[in-house]
Amino acid sequence: MSATAKTPILELAGLRKSFGRMEIIRGVDLAVVQGERHAIIGPNGAGKSTLFHLVSGHLRPSAGAIRLRGESIEGLPPQSINRRGLSRSFQVTNIFPRLSVWENVRCATLWSLGHRYSFWRDVERLDDVTRRTEEILTEIDLIDRRRTPAGVLTYGEQRALEIGLTIAGHADVLLLDEPTAGMSHAETERVVALIRKVSEKRTLLMIEHDMQVVFDLADRISVLVYGEIIACDTPARIKANAAVQQAYLGTEAA
Repeated sequence: MSATAKTPILELAGLRKSFGRMEIIRGVDLAVVQGERHAIIGPNGAGKSTLFHLVSGHLRPSAGAIRLRGESIEGLPPQSINRRGLSRSFQVTNIFPRLSVWENVRCATLWSLGHRYSFWRDVERLDDVTRRTEEILTEIDLIDRRRTPAGVLTYGEQRALEIGLTIAGHADVLLLDEPTAGMSHAETERVVALIRKVSEKRTLLMIEHDMQVVFDLADRISVLVYGEIIACDTPARIKANAAVQQAYLGTEAA
């Protein structure tokens, strides 16, 4: 897809974040267009997770703007941002290990479908929840593991389940924080295929250290170094960028 052919769905303008005198994010400008797969790379300590915390509402920016579909969301709590269609995963797998795979996803679908907590309502009779849960488990290829406790899934399956929880609320903008971290080669291949599938009709912004995954998935790549984006371009141009090679990718990029 052409990154310039569509309207930005997520925009960061002059975004800054300081902790005391230490400035972590230093004037980030970024526009992610609808339907794009956009990767953020950079060395450890560059501010990537802090940037995700700002976008998803877990931190308040010190300055600057964050716009989702043209509307300001900076400073809103995470749940409000999630209800506007932006959802994120975390570096550490965040699931309910004692609940089954089915129960994990069903919990995530209840609120998004308008159901509130009720002691006298039988959740098994909520047909819309059942249909949506089955749709998600089919999409993330875990329908055959629906009765399995989430805590005994393989690591790759747990990450797939977390992606399922991320999309359960009908979010169309996904933030994935190092989705393949700690995986074997085979697990990485499966999760990359899953990410490609679930992002087909959604917008993806991801942090990832595995360069093969980045170059395989991303339409565009932004390089964050010491809180600033030093380059934003297609994978081929990023790979050939001398400044990026020096700052992060090293001689292997050449």
